[in-house]
Amino acid sequence: MGVEYDGTHFHGWQTQSGVRTVQSELEAAVSRVANHPVIVHCAGRTDAGVHALEQVVHFETTATRSERSWVLGANVNLPPDVGVRWAHPVDDGFHARFSAQARHYRYQILARRTRSPLQRDRAVWVHEALDLERMRAAAVALVGEHDFSSFRAVACQAKSPIRRVLYLDLSERDGLITLAIGANGFLHHMVRNIAGVLMAIGRGEASVDWTRELLEVRDRRLGGVTAQPQGLYFVRADYPAEFGLPQSERADPLQRLKNSI
Repeated sequence: MGVEYDGTHFHGWQTQSGVRTVQSELEAAVSRVANHPVIVHCAGRTDAGVHALEQVVHFETTATRSERSWVLGANVNLPPDVGVRWAHPVDDGFHARFSAQARHYRYQILARRTRSPLQRDRAVWVHEALDLERMRAAAVALVGEHDFSSFRAVACQAKSPIRRVLYLDLSERDGLITLAIGANGFLHHMVRNIAGVLMAIGRGEASVDWTRELLEVRDRRLGGVTAQPQGLYFVRADYPAEFGLPQSERADPLQRLKNSI
């Protein structure tokens, strides 16, 4: 399934006792359609306050339903801040997390003197101007395969800090800066830590070379502030074409890599 959600009022993706999570809401809804309990696995777990445009999930079921019935049935039983966009059958070889070839995120920053009531849970507000050209110049060093130890959370459980960033683009419209990034995988808080570093560079608090220096020292303690979660969006994950998923904005991550380096 492709799932969209507003993460504002969730304590993240993963089921936790006594709090509201996306996984628990989705499992309850899909279980009703299947008429038996299901466990849902996602492409990339998101933290509290983080949104998703097309989170990809999979589950196993003994029920026989049409793709339309899975979508409509799940949406009838879901709250307004979660919705299923599509459903598609896959074979036993598919796994939402382990079959993904690449993942894509977006981070939004509202850089203007006054706050926006409409963007309060959709973007991180900074009241000072950010130098977009400095941020773009600093971002170049992060593209490619690197040790991202300086950009991972202290509690990150990934076995290796090596990741390949396929592209990192920055654009701006009416004060809203969008950081778009894709990689073969991400470490815990990696995008938010990158955003925090680039914002500090955009404010002139650090040199353009800081991103390259952080890659070299491989020390999270020197990596700056983790940006707030509400500006972060899980955009999509890419899978081999053999699975035939009806994803939006399908892109070949290897081609994006060639175009970005």
